Amino acid sequence: MKMPAPDDGVVRRRAEIVGALGQIVPGEGVIATEAERRAYESDGLTAYRQLPMVVVLPSRVDQVAAVLRYCQKHGIKVVPRGAGTSLSGGALPLADGVLLGMAKFNRILDIDYDNRCVIAQPGVTNLAITQAVDATGFYYAPDPSSQIACTIGGNVAENSVGVHCLKYGVTTNNILGIEMVLMDGEVVRLGGKHLDAGGYDLVGVLTGSEGLLGVVTEVTVRILPKPTTARALLIGFATTEDAGRGVAAVIAAGIVPGGMEMMDRPAIHAAEAFVNAGYPLDVEALLIVELDGPPAEVEDLIDRVEAIARDHHATEIRLSRDEAERLAFWSGRKAAFPAVGRISPDYYCMDGTIPRARLAEVLTRIRDLSDRHGLAVANVFHAGDGNLHPLVLYDANRPGEVERAEALGADILRLCVEVGGVLTGEHGVGVEKRDLMGTMFDESDLAHQQRLKCAFDPDGLLNPGKVFPQLHHCAELGRLHVHAGRLSFPDLPRF
Repeated sequence: MKMPAPDDGVVRRRAEIVGALGQIVPGEGVIATEAERRAYESDGLTAYRQLPMVVVLPSRVDQVAAVLRYCQKHGIKVVPRGAGTSLSGGALPLADGVLLGMAKFNRILDIDYDNRCVIAQPGVTNLAITQAVDATGFYYAPDPSSQIACTIGGNVAENSVGVHCLKYGVTTNNILGIEMVLMDGEVVRLGGKHLDAGGYDLVGVLTGSEGLLGVVTEVTVRILPKPTTARALLIGFATTEDAGRGVAAVIAAGIVPGGMEMMDRPAIHAAEAFVNAGYPLDVEALLIVELDGPPAEVEDLIDRVEAIARDHHATEIRLSRDEAERLAFWSGRKAAFPAVGRISPDYYCMDGTIPRARLAEVLTRIRDLSDRHGLAVANVFHAGDGNLHPLVLYDANRPGEVERAEALGADILRLCVEVGGVLTGEHGVGVEKRDLMGTMFDESDLAHQQRLKCAFDPDGLLNPGKVFPQLHHCAELGRLHVHAGRLSFPDLPRF
């Protein structure tokens, strides 16, 4: 069927916007042809696709500010984008919006060992920060599986975690300062090289805000000295329930591993075939437990974890003999997501968080949901902090399987909330979980969250259509205001 031709007025308006952005970001800074825009039509959640109206690629803060000022003046929506590795549709473009790509902000600006921090532009990859300080014995702790590609700006937007988040915290625990541009073009600096900033915790507000409040142009992260000793245990179990109970028992014993990850049989086999990490193939669940610190402490913790594992019917326990084997243990877990692509034409990567004590129960119920929907699930997750990543396996070429995969995913997320967990641990809400927000929050909760967005973006132009199932005009909610990093409450009574 022939598609209707675009309205002449729409064509003229788009041409005007492209021309104006070209004046702000000259040269190759504006991408307008359909073929070139196609590269930006989705993020990591490829089930959803939309061509952006235009893509702009600034390289300086003043250009970002000018783009946002122009868009606010003319009522144009803006979607910020980092590396496009988001798995929740957080960077999904809009047909009538500008996609603001931050890939050219890719420099490390300062390495300050005295204050143990690094200042980086948002397009610097997560792994590049660790590589920049590795030779001097430091590293950046949050390490998502996509760390070779995901950017620090995207990590801030989604509050990303990683295999070592259990002991060393998620992104928000490792960010000291942010420079950002508000929708009106004002450049705001929050925090700095110091550990605690006075006043409202606006750095905490911005971390995990999914591009709804401003565009990050600089990030100050804290770096840590490498542990003197790190050893990893590979522990196999005959049932996922035993593995789940083992995880809860380790935490209950007061042990805080550097990392504690879990995979079930389908994920184990896929990862082993992909990277040959040396995983046992005759187990139903596999735990990787890393213990780090002074040598004497590590040796004691190894003995304690081994004893807990045996008490929970572990069928195999293997301790890394050297650094190469420790890294090999982790290589399979880090490659688990792409590895699962070898056993299924498509997969839907979920992200929810539950109380650790409910882990065994939730794994059993996920298996029941898998049977009910007729789709297999491979489980890979940060067991130590209860952040699940069930991978729903399906074939998009089979009629109805995409819809069944989405329905199964939604049921898994509802289960997470039911047992006292939350909808997301690190992937964000985006468009994927937007319509499930009502399972966690009532209308009053959502209204309060939207009031905060109104303080930063009163016209609702930054990344609209994400996170909130229904948007309200700011005038309906009562306004907060933000200026130079300070919030005020003009519509609220003074005491």
